[in-house]
Formats: sequence, structure tokens, C-alpha cells
Amino acid sequence: MKKSDFYFDLPQELIAQDPLEDRSSSRLLVLDKNTGELSHHIFRDIIDYLHPGDCLVLNNTKVIPARLLGEREGTGGHVEVLLLKRKEADVWETLVKPGKKCKPGQRLSFGDGLLKAEVLETVEEGNRLIRFEYEGIFEEVLDKLGEMPLPPYITHKLKDKNRYQTVYAKYEGSAAAPTAGLHFTRELLQQIADKGIKIAYVTLHVGLGTFRPVKEENVLEHHMHSEYYQVTEEAANTINETKRKGGRVICVGTTSCRTVESAADEQGMVQPGCDNTEIFIYPGYRFKVLDALITNFHLPESTLVMLVSALAGREHILHAYEEAIHEKYRFFSFGDAMFIADLKGEK
Repeated sequence: MKKSDFYFDLPQELIAQDPLEDRSSSRLLVLDKNTGELSHHIFRDIIDYLHPGDCLVLNNTKVIPARLLGEREGTGGHVEVLLLKRKEADVWETLVKPGKKCKPGQRLSFGDGLLKAEVLETVEEGNRLIRFEYEGIFEEVLDKLGEMPLPPYITHKLKDKNRYQTVYAKYEGSAAAPTAGLHFTRELLQQIADKGIKIAYVTLHVGLGTFRPVKEENVLEHHMHSEYYQVTEEAANTINETKRKGGRVICVGTTSCRTVESAADEQGMVQPGCDNTEIFIYPGYRFKVLDALITNFHLPESTLVMLVSALAGREHILHAYEEAIHEKYRFFSFGDAMFIADLKGEK
């Protein structure tokens, strides 16, 4: 399986730079995963495709304002630090620019000394372990000084940083948003619950590796980044009960999908607990839990395009993307959405 099998030509102007005023008014392309049949809708129409007894799985991770701009002590040179993963209370694995000038022992300062740091060591892929020093509560300092770490393809500055959070974001730890969830409003979630659809919340802290391109032409040689997830007993019970009663498990976003598939045993029962996952889902994968997926439109040749191709088949996905491009759907984080499911009998 080659990386180039998942290539498509995407016009630059279709990359959404700003979120829509109303989250649920984005467009929705519905794809029958078996037949490849397509239909066009508005996102809030998703409720028509959800049935009593189904379970919607949402990732309630919260994006931290993980981008810090500061200076190197001694030289005053500019430095940018991106928080990737907390290792201990005040020690983080980070991505630092310019990395070459931030060797172990280098002291850094942010916000006129409100936050200080020291580079401890270099770890894999050139990342740095950094220890932070501050007065008070780290999260409050970060909220004051940090910026949202928007994906590299978004060049506009975000006016309201809450627009890069889902309305149900709860547990801080992500360097990127689980973007399929950005389309939901509280009102829409309430309507879904009122219709008899169960909602299960899981947590997967999204790492920046989610934007890392696949470099190897042979897809099987690609190594996935590790991400921390947690599934509560309540969420596991809700999902397993849905399966037992014949309802569908519908994941919102590839992160929710990767969480439930990582937490499932061979019988397809989701086990509560927490762990790190490097699961890589590509065509040929047999889904143990997921029945349907709500997702955004992804980058060419990305692991996310490979994941949706595992669910609906590469040909159906590439055809759907071709249609989306023709109809000028908006792509990536602030873009439009797809619903991929077995739709037999639904019109």
C-alpha cells in the first residue's frame, strides 16, 4: 500500500481559515460506506441520521494555549516553545524554535519573566524537555501568556480562542482540537439526547503528530505518534450496552475512533482505563467497535485519509473528496464535515 494511493489535488482556497459564525451551519456530506452514494446537507441535519438506541462517542479533551513566545536569557533572542506532553508537574516535552540555539542549560523567559524555563535535555526528533518556573498556578499563567497552537495550514490569527475548542471540552492536555466536534452546539447535543441517542465521553489528548506527514512511500513503514487516552467505566458501559442492544456506535472524529478501537478487546468490548496508543488504522483494518463516523475532510496522503478509507474503501473516499472539491466544500480543521455510515434503508 503506497502513500501516493491516497493523494488528491486540493485547491489552496478550499482550506478553511476561519470558523463559521454558527458551528452547526457548516455543510455535511453524507457517504454510504457500502455503495459510495453521496448526498449534501447542513451539519445540523445529522440528527436525522441518528436513531434512538445509537451511541455518539465524543472526545472531551481540551486544547491548551500551548504556544509560548519569549526570549533566550543572555542574548534576548526570540524563541517559540510549543508544549507537547507533560512529563512531570513542571517538566514538559516541547518543540522549540530555533532548536539549535536552545541547548541543555539554556534559560528562557516569557511575559517579562512571569514564566521562566530551563532546557533540560534533547529527546527524540529534536524535541526538548523543559522545566518551567512560575508563581501561582501553571494553567493560569499559561492562559495569560499562551496562544492556541493552530495547525500550520491556518494562517489567520484566531479572534476568539474558544472557537478552537469543542463546546464540551473538559480535560486539558491537547495540542490540537478534535475538530469533528467543533460542529456541535449545546442545543444540537440536547436535541440529540432528547431523541434517545446516548452520549459517551472519552478523552484522547491530541498531539501535534496528528499533522505529521507520512514520509515513507510504503505506508506500513510509517510509525504513529503516541497519544494518551482515558475511557471511564461509565463510557465503556454505555458503549458496550449500545452494542449489546443492537444500536450503532458513532464516533465523532478520528480521535474518538482511535480511542474506542484502542480500548477494545478482541470481542469488541471496550475496557475502561487509561493508556498510550499508537494505533494506525488503514485499509484492511477490521473495526471492533465503530459502526459510523462523523469526520472533517483531511489532508492528502495523511494517516487520517487512510483511516476513513479503512471504513468506506479508498475508491469511495477519493470519489467523495472529488465531489467535495467540485462542490467547494471547506477543508481541514475549520472546514465542513462528512458522515460515513451504512445507510441501507435510509432516505
